Amino acid sequence: MEWLRKASCVGEDPDLFFPVGTSGPALRDIAAAKRVCARCPVIRQCLSWALGSGQTAGVWGGLCEEERAELLRTSGAAGAPRRRTTHADHAAQTAHTAHTARTSHTTHTTHTTRSSAR
Repeated sequence: MEWLRKASCVGEDPDLFFPVGTSGPALRDIAAAKRVCARCPVIRQCLSWALGSGQTAGVWGGLCEEERAELLRTSGAAGAPRRRTTHADHAAQTAHTAHTARTSHTTHTTHTTRSSAR
């Protein structure tokens, strides 16, 4: 896990990434953890590792437990460990690509809207 040393979460409070509860402060912590992940240079490696190793708690690679479970369910990555890792890498790439596209579109739309308002 060489990539871990480059992760944006290094030095952050681990409780932020493993909130307790499903509302209020827990939702705020999940959103804050995802913001840390969004600026992380190794988000894809993190998500791939979490999917491949079966992490069921916390925010990993910018996704919470439910999002990772959905990704695994829709990608068919629930097979044997070797197969799961290959599918996890593909699922992580797909999720990262989709996230980048959404973020780029949102940033472009926000910038365009603000520029038009001036």
